[in-house]
Amino acid sequence: MIVSPRKLNTFLLFKLPSAYFCGVRTTALSDTTCVVSVKHRWFNQNPFKSMFWAVQGMAAELTTGALVMSKIKSSGKNISMLVASNNGSFTKKATGRITFTCNQGEDIDDAIKKAIETGEGQTVWLNSKGINKDGVQVSDFNFEWTLKVKS
Repeated sequence: MIVSPRKLNTFLLFKLPSAYFCGVRTTALSDTTCVVSVKHRWFNQNPFKSMFWAVQGMAAELTTGALVMSKIKSSGKNISMLVASNNGSFTKKATGRITFTCNQGEDIDDAIKKAIETGEGQTVWLNSKGINKDGVQVSDFNFEWTLKVKS
């Protein structure tokens, strides 16, 4: 099965319904890049009338996690994945449609290759930036993914 935006959105509905109902949607997935968008609405806002930080975090994590899942699937190996650490910063109020992008597919390839070759767990830091419709960055997230070949 090929990982696609449509299949990821269906996955969200059944496995991560809070993200789905908040409006988090995968819009593009390639070998190097994943794009996820979410629109600020009453349902996902904070008391200050901007998007709740956790909704932004779900969208940002999905960009990195979808790329990792896709790369593991294409490797043909049984590899576990887990977020070990993360951090985020917020630079502007998140209103309107926010688009998150991770374009580090090659870094994931390197980590998976090394995990397969050495049999040891590997970590890779992946970044996702949230950009509003005006092209202004509103948030910046980093996720440390651990990858380990299962025996």
